[in-house]
Amino acid sequence: MDAADFTCQTLSPQRPQLRIAVVTETYPPEVNGVAMTLGRLVNGLQVRNHQIQLIRPRQHADDVAQPTATLTEHLQRGIPLPRYEGLKLGLPAKAALTKLWTKHRPDVVQIATEGPLGWSALSAANKLRLPVASDFHTNFHSYSSHYGFGILRRAIVAYLRKFHNKAAVTLVPTEGIRRELKGYGYDNIEIIGRGVDTQLFHPARRDLALRARWGVGDNDPVALYVGRLAAEKNLALVFRAFDAMREAQPATRLVLVGDGPERASWQAKRPDVIFCGTQIGDALAAHYASGDVFLFPSLTETWGNVTIEAMASGLAVIAYDCAAAEEVIRHGENGLKAAPEDETGFIQQAATLVPDLAQQRRLGQAAAARAAQLSWDAIIDSFEHVLLRLAHPLPADETHADWPVASPT
Repeated sequence: MDAADFTCQTLSPQRPQLRIAVVTETYPPEVNGVAMTLGRLVNGLQVRNHQIQLIRPRQHADDVAQPTATLTEHLQRGIPLPRYEGLKLGLPAKAALTKLWTKHRPDVVQIATEGPLGWSALSAANKLRLPVASDFHTNFHSYSSHYGFGILRRAIVAYLRKFHNKAAVTLVPTEGIRRELKGYGYDNIEIIGRGVDTQLFHPARRDLALRARWGVGDNDPVALYVGRLAAEKNLALVFRAFDAMREAQPATRLVLVGDGPERASWQAKRPDVIFCGTQIGDALAAHYASGDVFLFPSLTETWGNVTIEAMASGLAVIAYDCAAAEEVIRHGENGLKAAPEDETGFIQQAATLVPDLAQQRRLGQAAAARAAQLSWDAIIDSFEHVLLRLAHPLPADETHADWPVASPT
């Protein structure tokens, strides 16, 4: 991919077309929050006529680059990521990236993940004096205690701080994450929120036939969890909350959508629960909208796309007051929140809500209305503005007043 790698046209004196190198260790069709978010951002940049050079690990043996008029791909070697089936960890590639960017120089480099491939990209970009924006998508330091290497937490924090502070800016999704990282000594943090596809995730996707297959009637409450079935998601609390809900309303059923290393053990222990596996697209939207109460007790999220997908689908959400819930849920108005780590409060709210069908519907309607305000267009505009500013810096007393700026939430 030589001459086609980047083309450059100027759309207007105020808004030039950018050549953007995007480096990531996960990308669609892989199913996870980072891949989904990055896919949305890249697609949005392409719609705005920017040229994207995507650098990622080869996902499988038959994986080949899929170039388009506005995107080229460079596939790197990778190795399986432990305990994340189907995902690859990119191997170091500084020499290859230095050669690529010397020949096809980007205006700005966006690094989405902090693995060996991301570090290579950061080193190559710094060597070539390319501006870099990094993303903080995953609380790896919080994950450490769930995977048996909590002793390395301080080392992980130090590595991530060093990584992100070598970039010109680190992008985070919430004010809460910004505060946390500032406390760890991170510099130059900016907030870019997340959007939700309200055409896909919508209350009208409710499927009574699907509910019938679950064995529930039209008005029987369904508690729903969507996400990875893994230690860091605090699944034990989902089951404890469900047990309390069933005491309050015996007709309650629990449906889990997703897969992961803990699925087999939980499925063996809880034959009374419906495990649906991974769902995507219209099927995922139908599963969301066919539930009633969404349980999300994770404390390791930087955002949690599933929270706003559930809200957009018209569910009454119960979550801890952090990540997306901290930003978009007003307790008692469009959802319910418990203080972080207050398991008793989380369970009590679930048990109190489940017999109150009117309250469920009121919260769900308000949640869908709030989610309708979370436009991906506004998020992509904000993201584009950051990249434009890095690629074309102005003197300190000037601003890019003509470039798009939008509130992340």
